[in-house]
Amino acid sequence: MQRFKAMMSGVDMTEGAPWKKLLIFTTPLLIGNIFQQLYGLVDAIMLGNWVGVQALAAVTSVLPIFFLIMVFMMGVAMGAGVMVSQYFGAKKREELSRTIGVSITLTTLLGVFVAGLGPLGTRWLLAALDTPPEIIDYSVIYINVILWGVLGLGYFNIFSGILRGVGDAFSPLVYLIFASLLNIALNVLFIYILGLGVAGAAVGTVVAQSVSALLCLRRMRQMKDVFDLKWAYLVPQRDLVRQVLKLGVPTGASQAVFAISMMMVQPLVNGFGLFVLAANNIVMKIDGLVMMPNFSFGNAMTVYAGQNMGANKPERVSQGTKQCTLLALGTAFVLVVILLIFGRQIAGWFTDIEEVLDMSVRFLRILAVGYLAFSINIVLWGTIRGAGDAMTPMYAAMINTALIRVPSAFLFVRWLQRPEALIYSLLLGWVSLTVLAAIAYKIGKWRKSGLVAQENAEE
Repeated sequence: MQRFKAMMSGVDMTEGAPWKKLLIFTTPLLIGNIFQQLYGLVDAIMLGNWVGVQALAAVTSVLPIFFLIMVFMMGVAMGAGVMVSQYFGAKKREELSRTIGVSITLTTLLGVFVAGLGPLGTRWLLAALDTPPEIIDYSVIYINVILWGVLGLGYFNIFSGILRGVGDAFSPLVYLIFASLLNIALNVLFIYILGLGVAGAAVGTVVAQSVSALLCLRRMRQMKDVFDLKWAYLVPQRDLVRQVLKLGVPTGASQAVFAISMMMVQPLVNGFGLFVLAANNIVMKIDGLVMMPNFSFGNAMTVYAGQNMGANKPERVSQGTKQCTLLALGTAFVLVVILLIFGRQIAGWFTDIEEVLDMSVRFLRILAVGYLAFSINIVLWGTIRGAGDAMTPMYAAMINTALIRVPSAFLFVRWLQRPEALIYSLLLGWVSLTVLAAIAYKIGKWRKSGLVAQENAEE
């Protein structure tokens, strides 16, 4: 029991061997990401097999819209997470508590706004993206249900981010596992037994995420030795709101740029027809599995950098970045080998249509090298964001999207006239973003971005 309690407590990453602390913190993140991907995998497998390829394609078609609508909620969660980790590293309890309260309030306001206005424009946006007529009704139903339940998704993001910011990656893992199992059960009930199709898949996701959020909140209320949850702290304070937005808006803008690029490219995907849409969805689901370690290492590095910058230990951040990059690269290499050997069998989980399977395998083989580049990319940007520099990643995302990702997609499609052109442009975007990350990290602006150090200098 004592060991279990120790795992539930916050991990202080300002002391000890960096790679050990990162590995301890990353392991529950990775397991959690596996179960989080299970949401999408179960939805896709059940929809593809129990409803049909139209439902599978419909879920793919709404992803750019969903990301665009959600970006600023994600940005607030990431901005608050950086502040939480830095104040935790600096042992500033009052500032930590007030940051948590402000971030909850901002998430609530944004969630109400999105749930109220988001569904009003979804059909128009889908039509503007040339969504095939045979799936547009499926798409509208799915995205609207998700948006009506967006507060549950938003609260889970912010609460789990807060817990990870204070070093507790274990509690969100436990709650996410429970929610994933609940989601599977709800999918069977709503999709298979009640025949609710894409609406059932969306409801299952919303309910499961909301349950995770409640469990995270319960855990936060127990952490009285680390921070305080008081009604008074929910009242927005100008300085804290400004700082959360200073970190969150550029992060949200970076995500918005990626979402806009997806929306600009989506008509090209739609133009190749239903089978390409379905193959693209399968690749995205498998891509999510392969990317899990990368995102886990990136999130761990953000918390690690935040805590150590809060403790005024930038050299320790550099040491941790090198060790985390090696861990991420080694893991990515193993997964790429597995993907190249067993890619067709994995794609076969989703459909038995040979044309869709063939395309999925071709897409995955093209992307294989990109996963190695992405493992470096995600760790470096995690360091830069965790240190408090949110502007450089935003500029890099804009440059990459405007000059590389979107133009190459249109050019490659025109030259090749094949759906593989879209995958080549995605690969080029990943590699170019990795180069930008390496340049930004080497320049080292992030070393002067520590929030606590700036506050101490002002005092």
